[in-house]
Amino acid sequence: MMKVVVRHSGIALRKWMNSNVRKQILALSPLRQIDEAQVQIARDHDASPSFRVHLHLVTPGPDIAAEARDHTLAAALGKVLRRVTEEIKRRSSQQLARRRVESPRYVAMRT
Repeated sequence: MMKVVVRHSGIALRKWMNSNVRKQILALSPLRQIDEAQVQIARDHDASPSFRVHLHLVTPGPDIAAEARDHTLAAALGKVLRRVTEEIKRRSSQQLARRRVESPRYVAMRT
C-alpha cells in the first residue's frame, strides 16, 4: 500500500483537488513499486509562473524526484507526472538492457 503525503503552501487545496492528485500518483504504481509519494504544491503570487509542484517517490533502489512550474496547478502537476513517468520508463529500459547483457545465453555466445 502506497502512502501519499500532500503538502501545500500559498494555496487552499479543495478536497477534490487533493483526491485528484492522489489518484494521478496512484496511477503510476503499475509502472514501478512506490512505497511513498511526497507531493509539495506551492503558489507564489510574486513569481511567474506561480505554481510549483515537487514530487518525490520513495521506491526500491534509487528514489525518483521531479519538479515543475507552470501558470496553473493542473499544468504543473501534468508536467511533473510526465517527467516522473519518463524517468520510470528510462530506468526500466536500462534495467532490461542490463539483463540482456548479463543473461547466461549472452555469456555462452561470447565464449
